[in-house]
Amino acid sequence: MSVDGAQLWTLNQRLLAVVLDACTGELAELGLETKELFVLAEVEASPYPAEIATALLLPKASVTVYVRNLVAKGFIRREIDEADLRRHRLVLTAQGTEARDRSLAALAAEYDRRLARVTPRTAPSCGASFRRCSRPHESMVTSLPGEPLLVSAVTA
Repeated sequence: MSVDGAQLWTLNQRLLAVVLDACTGELAELGLETKELFVLAEVEASPYPAEIATALLLPKASVTVYVRNLVAKGFIRREIDEADLRRHRLVLTAQGTEARDRSLAALAAEYDRRLARVTPRTAPSCGASFRRCSRPHESMVTSLPGEPLLVSAVTA
């Protein structure tokens, strides 16, 4: 079976768009726009705006706007970083944690509804394939927990 990478990319983008569109109402009820949710969901892993921009592949200026909006909505707050007093780190508020969790639950429920169309036999391999494909290119290890270790060669 031949795999058309462009077609898979297109189908993935379509799935993302459909899921996000289905969740727009719930996000609006929580006071979030789609990209604000992604920024909010990244704050704990990447507490600095520049790190968020890198992790989400967003322009720094856009992240600044989303952060400003999220601060104004009371979802995150800025704190001075004790390790470097020149920097501000972002911290989720209780309201932000609740909004993030409810939003991610809505996204997960919609994905689950769509994944129900995949047979139980093929669902695990589908998930494993997505995890492999979403790793950075520099990653040498290509196996997942419970699988044989596969190391790929780096080509220059």
